[in-house]
Amino acid sequence: MNYSEIMVRYGELSTKGKNRQAFIGRLHGNITKALHEFPALTIRPKRDRLHIELNGEDSTAVMARLSKVFGIQSYSPSVKVAKDMDAVHEAALALMNETVPQGSSYKVYTRRSDHTFELDTNEMNLNLGDFFVDHRPDLKVQMHQPDFTLRVEVRREAIYLSTQTILGAGGMPVGTAGKAMLMLSGGIDSPVAGYYALKRGVDIEMVHFFSPPYTSDSALNKAKQLTTKLAPYAGYIEFIQVPFTEIQETIKATVPEGYLMTVQRRLMLRLTAALAEKRGGLAIVNGESIGQVASQTLESMVAINDVTTMPIIRPVATMDKTEIIKVAEDIDTYALSIMPFEDCCTIFAPPSPKTKPNLDKSRYFESKLDVAGLMERALAGVKVTEIKSSDEFMNQDQDLITELL
Repeated sequence: MNYSEIMVRYGELSTKGKNRQAFIGRLHGNITKALHEFPALTIRPKRDRLHIELNGEDSTAVMARLSKVFGIQSYSPSVKVAKDMDAVHEAALALMNETVPQGSSYKVYTRRSDHTFELDTNEMNLNLGDFFVDHRPDLKVQMHQPDFTLRVEVRREAIYLSTQTILGAGGMPVGTAGKAMLMLSGGIDSPVAGYYALKRGVDIEMVHFFSPPYTSDSALNKAKQLTTKLAPYAGYIEFIQVPFTEIQETIKATVPEGYLMTVQRRLMLRLTAALAEKRGGLAIVNGESIGQVASQTLESMVAINDVTTMPIIRPVATMDKTEIIKVAEDIDTYALSIMPFEDCCTIFAPPSPKTKPNLDKSRYFESKLDVAGLMERALAGVKVTEIKSSDEFMNQDQDLITELL
């Protein structure tokens, strides 16, 4: 079907009162970023919905991008028709013939913002219903839960017809809830945590720790490729790679084996908080799930969280692994996450880490380190990359073969 526009309906924005206009403005900006590869589009935000005039662009490709923009409740591809009932009948019949199968139930639903038009909403519904009795006698009128609804929008400039209502991603527009730093490992959980943070309107920057030569370029590229999977929800994402080799080697040489992991995580959290303060982040997001591994018991969280007062958000904290995997599959990060490239969270991992580390001991062992110097050198080596959904950082099959060899 040759659609002329896509009508976008807002999600939770209708509940935001005085902030509504700012939220709509943010959503407008996010949609513009998501659709930057379609230069002919005209995007017109209004109070109750947003209109995307296609101007010849491919509606299917545009809708594929819209499906990942948070803050959209639903959207409908529509046909623009002159405000003449003969033209409306012709276009409506063509649309119904192409999109509504034989024998389906349907109803007509009209909204009229142009009150000067000759037919009111009820008269328009009856007029089109009578027309289809003659021209699509196979269809059955059903007012409650029909198979299809022919939506008619009577506006000042034209009439718009649609038969599809496609659910959007929901949530809040990214950026309306401020910025946070996501601690991105190469595993399954942290990308899912990032997805949920984005859905609640949080603009995230990835913080990834890498430890060459103990971790490979493939592990680093895997983390960047995972970021490309979340980038469509935000337009682009800043990826911050933090060198961690010196810190890990120093901790291994200084700290008792049982506390290696705890002290290492404390330094990771310190660095992430420092980056947040420097880059305007208001919180830290991670993929911890309570009790899943030794560092994610409540006792471990107390010993690790001690280093910062910044809020730490754990979107998957109460989810079990099968629930997290299901979401990872839905957002297309699971296959990447299970690729066997060792990250810095697993190197130097002791065989028997403390599952209930003592806070005072954690502080004591960390005090044996030159924390300020280690952090200063790590932060001096930080590299920031802007990542978009179209970026490619690894040929997955080739990198996997190389790593396994």
